Amino acid sequence: MKYQIVIIQNRNSLIFELLNKKFLIFHGPEVDLSFVTCVSLCSCLCSSAGFLQRLVRVFFGCLAAVACGMLYAVYLSTYHDRKFWFSTRQELEREITFQGGSGFYYYYYTHMLTAPSFERGLYELMVDNRTVSGQTINAVERLSLYPELITSFIYRVTNSQDLVEPIYFYIGAVFGLQAVYVTALFVCSWVMSGTWVAGMLAVAWYVINRPDTTKVDHAIPLRDNWALPYFSCQVAALTGFLSNNISSATEMFCYLTMSAATFTFLLIWEHSHYVLFIQGLCLFLLDSFDLMPPRKVTLTISVLFNTSLFLAYLFQFQNTDLLTSPSYLITAVNSVFCVQQKMKMGPLVARVMKLFLHFHLVFTTGITFSYLVKKLLPVSESDFILKFLEVKFGLNTTTDFVPNFLLCQESLQSPSQDVFLRLTQASVLPFYFLVLSVCLLSTVQTIYLRLSGHPKKTNHVLEDGRIGEQPEVVYHVFHTLFFGGLALLFDGMKYLWTPYVCMFTAFGVCSPDLWLTVFKWLKLKSIHPVVLSLILSTAVPTIICFSLWREYCPHVIAELTDLQEFYDPDTVELLSWIKSQAPVAAVFAGSPQLLGTVKLCSGAAVTSLPLYSDVNLLKRTEDSYQVYAMRSAEDVYKLLTAQKTNYVIIEESICNELTVNKGCRIKDLLDISNGHVVYDKGEIYSFSKHGRFCHEIKLNYSPYTNYFTRVFWNRSYHVYKVNSVISFQY
Repeated sequence: MKYQIVIIQNRNSLIFELLNKKFLIFHGPEVDLSFVTCVSLCSCLCSSAGFLQRLVRVFFGCLAAVACGMLYAVYLSTYHDRKFWFSTRQELEREITFQGGSGFYYYYYTHMLTAPSFERGLYELMVDNRTVSGQTINAVERLSLYPELITSFIYRVTNSQDLVEPIYFYIGAVFGLQAVYVTALFVCSWVMSGTWVAGMLAVAWYVINRPDTTKVDHAIPLRDNWALPYFSCQVAALTGFLSNNISSATEMFCYLTMSAATFTFLLIWEHSHYVLFIQGLCLFLLDSFDLMPPRKVTLTISVLFNTSLFLAYLFQFQNTDLLTSPSYLITAVNSVFCVQQKMKMGPLVARVMKLFLHFHLVFTTGITFSYLVKKLLPVSESDFILKFLEVKFGLNTTTDFVPNFLLCQESLQSPSQDVFLRLTQASVLPFYFLVLSVCLLSTVQTIYLRLSGHPKKTNHVLEDGRIGEQPEVVYHVFHTLFFGGLALLFDGMKYLWTPYVCMFTAFGVCSPDLWLTVFKWLKLKSIHPVVLSLILSTAVPTIICFSLWREYCPHVIAELTDLQEFYDPDTVELLSWIKSQAPVAAVFAGSPQLLGTVKLCSGAAVTSLPLYSDVNLLKRTEDSYQVYAMRSAEDVYKLLTAQKTNYVIIEESICNELTVNKGCRIKDLLDISNGHVVYDKGEIYSFSKHGRFCHEIKLNYSPYTNYFTRVFWNRSYHVYKVNSVISFQY
């Protein structure tokens, strides 16, 4: 019996290409059935070999990803112990190492462990009158304490009391999440480039640029360190979900991972909805330019984001901030989703006009929706944020303490040149601009083709040379542009931008698609573009890895071997006095950073906390800071007693602060707010009929001694008791 053979094999496999050329290309000749059977058997064997090859590659890639994450966690643990001599410290000295006032989060973890039961501890946090003086708050909602709740619950149910100390379990959980963070970056770069060498390069750049990628070195309990690993997992899952060449099972796995990570991210960090707004904007642009299937837009924006926001709203005790956040854009996209289908049809000029109309409709609907919700629901921070942004962008000026105080915070100022110098020295920034330029130009080219009516191509192959047609690549182009723009305005945003700069750059230099896109533009003919792109995508990352290893490996090893000195005897003395001498029910006033440490080490109630997203706490901070202003003893006494203060802590570092940026000293901000400044020939001078309180009170004369009694002092701190009965002695 005779058969005519027409067989198409996988063009990406070299083995199949050879089989095609040698055996399977027939145009008309007829062959015996035995020969057909032989060729089919060879094809099956080659298919099995290809599957085995992919399986081995995936196995070793996953092994490398997990190994990178575990090594990074070990590195962080070792470096942390060397930096703070953590294993040799007493418990009080260990707690002080949580810098920046972040330690008060750890206090609630220890509170949950010392409570008679988990349920009792949770109830005490939900009805907490021992944190902010004179107020009963839901600490779980107001301070986003879900990480502490979950960690303490795991510590209890696993009976880890006999295995590890609570503080080591806590920091171990954070370092473990950092391992998940770098593993997700590894996977994201691997998925986009097709080689796990890109993942290793991304992790290497992340570790080398650690001062600009993470704050875990000095402030372990911060919400960022708990939340950003989940965001990294969500971005990695979203990258896989946007890919065209994935199976339905893989797509479902990515979607479920993305859903869980999005909900957890919203639950942990109070600023997470702003990050999701930027991400929703990226997906909105992808859909508007017809760069991703409408089905995936519906699943991500219409279903996933809104469901996660609603669940987080419920778990955050009906937190109205989630419903009035900039995520209104996501809802606006849903409200005009029916318009998008007709928008993607017609000639170029008509589609561009429809696109502008669509943008106008989306943002108008979104702003209107946000305005109506804010009118219906009680929102306290919207005006405060708006005023801050007006001052930040030079649209307005104000003498109010709170906006000016926030503008002077390092994380809300523009980044210094040192950030970009460090990234350039580590070779990230030059390659980043190269990769971004190629991907952005290819994206613009793809958008033009879509608007011109060219059909969308779902199956991309290397020979196409159009990296901008891959939805996951276009998403990361928008992602890095938006977060990069924010990082140029706010220094704190670099922790959201720099890790993805490392990942995106590693993907680019290791991707044959990117190199082939460049060669297609150059119309290279002297050597085959595919061969050259494969060579460069291997050679360039190899050279980069070798140079990084030679230059930075000795530095990393030195960090792990050197013992650094960290000791603050004055703070230890102050906290020891508070724990031993101050009454249990005492209330302390002072700077937010110091009060966070006081709350951690003593559990005493405080007047404020270092939580700069809460406008009420910021106003209480302003009242506590009046001890550094030119105010009378009576005025300061009234402000402190209004907050039920028993003791006020005056810090020498604030009272005698000397900085280059004179306008950002606490006493300068207070003088401007209180109207105690005089402008003369461009210079600012402070003037008031009262001396500066923190100086005058140390002179120990009336009327200051009538209202305050000094009970403790050392080189750095002076503690005064706020007299409950005023004694008028002259």
